[in-house]
Amino acid sequence: MLEFLPTTIDGCYKIQPKVLTDYRGTFAKLFHSDTFQLSGLKFSIQEVLLSSSAKNVLRGMHFQISPKSTAKLVACLSGEIFDGIVDLRKQSPTYLKTYTTRLSEHDPTMIFIPEGLAHGFYSFQENSTVLYLTSGVFSPEHDAGILWDSVGIDWPVTDPIISERDQMLVPLHEFVNPF
Repeated sequence: MLEFLPTTIDGCYKIQPKVLTDYRGTFAKLFHSDTFQLSGLKFSIQEVLLSSSAKNVLRGMHFQISPKSTAKLVACLSGEIFDGIVDLRKQSPTYLKTYTTRLSEHDPTMIFIPEGLAHGFYSFQENSTVLYLTSGVFSPEHDAGILWDSVGIDWPVTDPIISERDQMLVPLHEFVNPF
């Protein structure tokens, strides 16, 4: 019921659930631990987070560092987002490669983001709602990020609305990489 499609980043997958449709509406299974394990993904959900963003908001590029780094499963429940990911794992065959995709309420496709990757997204619509299932609990002491426009992603905007915190993140070339 879940199809795991490789992306340009090692260990990062686009996950497409099978959607069942009838006169009542739709139904889809978004997560099944055995299916994830059979696909080689050891992912245990520890925390579920929800964010809603106004149109033209960009959040990112965020991650947590060791020993509290987390993997994420990301879905867009309402609206539409442009999702961006960069591989920060120095030993990865896809080190510093990026991956982008659109996620929307009209398509239940999700993105699995392993530990060691930075993640961010841009909201195309008012009230774009993003669901995060994470393998760890948020830890402010381990929360980190990289400046959104320094990672080589071709964002669909040059002047997004960005939080003060995200504006202060270091650019990739100044980032001291713990991965």
